[in-house]
Amino acid sequence: MIRWGIVSTVKAPFEQIAGFCAWHLDAGATHIYLYLDEDAPNTLARLNTHPQITALHTDADWWAKRKGRPEKHQARQSVNARHANNRFVNKAEPALDWLAHIDVDEFLIAERPVADQLAGLSPDTLCARVRPIEALASEGTETVFKAFHLDQAARQRAALACFPTWGAHLSGGFLSHVAGKLFFRTGLKRLQIKIHNILLDCVQNPGQVELPGIELGHFHAHSWDHFLAAYRFRLARGSYRAELHPQVRQPGALSLHDLFRQIEAEGGEAALRAFYEEVAVATPALCARLDAEGLLRRYDLDLAARRARHFR
Repeated sequence: MIRWGIVSTVKAPFEQIAGFCAWHLDAGATHIYLYLDEDAPNTLARLNTHPQITALHTDADWWAKRKGRPEKHQARQSVNARHANNRFVNKAEPALDWLAHIDVDEFLIAERPVADQLAGLSPDTLCARVRPIEALASEGTETVFKAFHLDQAARQRAALACFPTWGAHLSGGFLSHVAGKLFFRTGLKRLQIKIHNILLDCVQNPGQVELPGIELGHFHAHSWDHFLAAYRFRLARGSYRAELHPQVRQPGALSLHDLFRQIEAEGGEAALRAFYEEVAVATPALCARLDAEGLLRRYDLDLAARRARHFR
């Protein structure tokens, strides 16, 4: 039987982390490794009451043993993921076959059991990619997601059809990554684990395949308040930072950083909200356009009930 798990660096309220864990435990994860990026002793204690969760606080002592705390959170994520993998290199833990390196706002949504899909991969496949779907602001119990076409030409045609004002600057109409995240086989020595890729002996993503039967539900900007609260950090240091290239490889396409700067310069927060409402709100018109492209998804994750079952 294939045993798989998750590694994640987290900085979020207990309820959010617990919902993330509960979803993936119900999806069949054998174990979840969490690296808390802040001092949250109550959260740490509550998470560690669950036998399938190992939570660690990455405090000053933790980083002192690892040449200091990296300033960028992306680098801290990589160090922590490598630490989790080294448990299996050193055989300090019961064996897992695969680990997925994902964030606390990402949910693996599978058509059929994850373990069955991983079991079907060839032995020379060392990593498998899952592609994201992006949550839209929506009402009711279901969360509405937008998906994208893997083919680049089809992706941009659909982006322009679904998001006529801004689709020329947004890959598939997404505010966040379309690269997705990886499952990788555990116990590989000298493995470097990045946010979207792995490196083994200077080879990027050796033996990579796609896992089309699993989608990564990403709650990147699922409400206006959530988007605005994260916006300044993302603009300065996160996924909208200045050093990142445009998502769309077409003449005239702006990077997200430059696009948001331009929107704010022309109309301030009101213009930013108008942008958000076109690309990130599940209006009937947008849902109809996405549905026509085969890119509409609806899932009821029922996180409150799942959380209650796993954390009493």
